[in-house]
Amino acid sequence: MLVRVLFFSIAAAFLIAVLLAPLFIPILRRLKFGQTIREEGPKGHQKKAGTPTMGGIIILLALTFTVIKFANQSVEIFLLLFITLGYGLIGFLDDFIKIVMKRNLGLTARQKLFGQLVIGGVFYYVLLRNGYDTIVSIPGTDWGIELGWLYLPLVLLMTIGASNAVNLTDGLDGLLAGTSAIAFSAYAVIAWTASQMNIAIFSAAVVGAVLGFLVFNAHPAKVFMGDTGSLALGGALAGVAILTKTEILLVIIGGVFVMEALSVIIQVISFKTRKKRVFRMSPLHHHYELGGWSEWRVVVTFWFAGLICASLGVYIGVLS
Repeated sequence: MLVRVLFFSIAAAFLIAVLLAPLFIPILRRLKFGQTIREEGPKGHQKKAGTPTMGGIIILLALTFTVIKFANQSVEIFLLLFITLGYGLIGFLDDFIKIVMKRNLGLTARQKLFGQLVIGGVFYYVLLRNGYDTIVSIPGTDWGIELGWLYLPLVLLMTIGASNAVNLTDGLDGLLAGTSAIAFSAYAVIAWTASQMNIAIFSAAVVGAVLGFLVFNAHPAKVFMGDTGSLALGGALAGVAILTKTEILLVIIGGVFVMEALSVIIQVISFKTRKKRVFRMSPLHHHYELGGWSEWRVVVTFWFAGLICASLGVYIGVLS
């Protein structure tokens, strides 16, 4: 029964996204919600200037409608929709300021961090109020570590870290849509095997929504998700990991996102301390682009890397 519900969740979210995109893309274009390309980025990306962005709205609508239809009302669903839509709102404001108000940097780093902290803090508060424990399980073992009050900084680190890491991955046509579909597929399996039906349905709905979006986001992209989509997906990923008690596994399942974030951190530290760059450009996908790889080759390679990470995470979390 649950397998059928998961299939319908994926299918419904996919169809909603596919049907909404042709309606939203012309509207975004008419409103001049076009992507601005950084001058310091790869030169081949300049031709993407003006491509409609903020397409993450399509993902969020498809996801929300599907979850409301197929999942039961529960604390888990409330928390997942809260953190997903909350982070999506931060991304929307960031996109809106950059594109409509013509402020290149969008929200300031402090404003964005404040919003992320507030949403993460509310997420943690509701968790504790509803009896969730603060034990972190060690993958592949029966061991767990009771963190107590230290679980709060862990939740904040996970939600903020995941949203920013996923955001950094959104730099090539179809890259984030594909890698996030793979990661959420892994969590759908993990939640399903743990009989966490609502979380499995939520994860399946994300898979369907981003795959439907990918139809229009694959190279050459007709629409970008913007921070509206990427921050929301990162928040959702952290939320699912916390609710399935696989906090440590998130580092493995989201291995591509971790590598992208680390490449930026390493690049910044190296340049500030040694005045030298480790990578041709960060995040990591740009390093391979500037090395002569085609955009499609980079994307498919990263999808494959994401599949390996997700498979390893499922093996450790479910089969070991």
